[in-house]
Amino acid sequence: MSLTVFRICGDTRRLRLKQSWSAAVLDALGVELEADLTHLAPGVLLVANHVSWIDIFVINAAVPAAFVSKEEVRRWPVIGWLAWKNDTVFLRRGSRGHARLINEEIAGILGQGKVVAVFPEGTTTDGRSLLHFHAALLQPALAAGRPVLPAAISYWELNGERSLAPRYDGDISLGECTTAILKRRRIIARLVTTPLRGSNGEDRKQVAAAAREAIALAAGLPLASNPPETPAGLPAALRSDDRPTSTPNRAPADSA
Repeated sequence: MSLTVFRICGDTRRLRLKQSWSAAVLDALGVELEADLTHLAPGVLLVANHVSWIDIFVINAAVPAAFVSKEEVRRWPVIGWLAWKNDTVFLRRGSRGHARLINEEIAGILGQGKVVAVFPEGTTTDGRSLLHFHAALLQPALAAGRPVLPAAISYWELNGERSLAPRYDGDISLGECTTAILKRRRIIARLVTTPLRGSNGEDRKQVAAAAREAIALAAGLPLASNPPETPAGLPAALRSDDRPTSTPNRAPADSA
């Protein structure tokens, strides 16, 4: 995709380019996308579990979305510019004043009928379990009266077993993760949407718990108890650990 074309084209064309480019990335990696978008609607906050750096491409190939990312990504060469042009919302940790501005920015994107995507676990897992969901990340949508769309991401081998190749957790490097994916002849990525949440006056904790339960069920994952949304000593603004909400902090993968 030409950066010049991407820069000068309008929103509709840019979304289509992002979708086709993401699909091409998955195809190059040997990842086949199966997407169930039954519950997709305009202007929703898509919340998903987080397994791999390729989650972003899985979502964008199915439904182009703006992502929430740490502020540092904005300064990364090329990727930072692409992220900015893709309506990425950049979070400045530890600032309540900035959190209010971010809430307004997310509400504005949703109000245009666009999709915003967040990973409320705040980091990646190996794909076999769910961490607790940070409910504060859902607040901008609820405050703006926009629904939350829980979406389950899972990866599968051709023999029907859950695939661990895309996992990007712990000490696994970007190169190791990519190599593991490429060693498979084919991996199936499933993105399954579930019914919209947050339209009946529920608070963010209730919506986060319901979204987590729906994602666990759709992805076939065990559901452990959900701890408090914010660990001690950290601000209760929009997130809760030192990784970006869109991908682990080791890889500048948030180009969407």
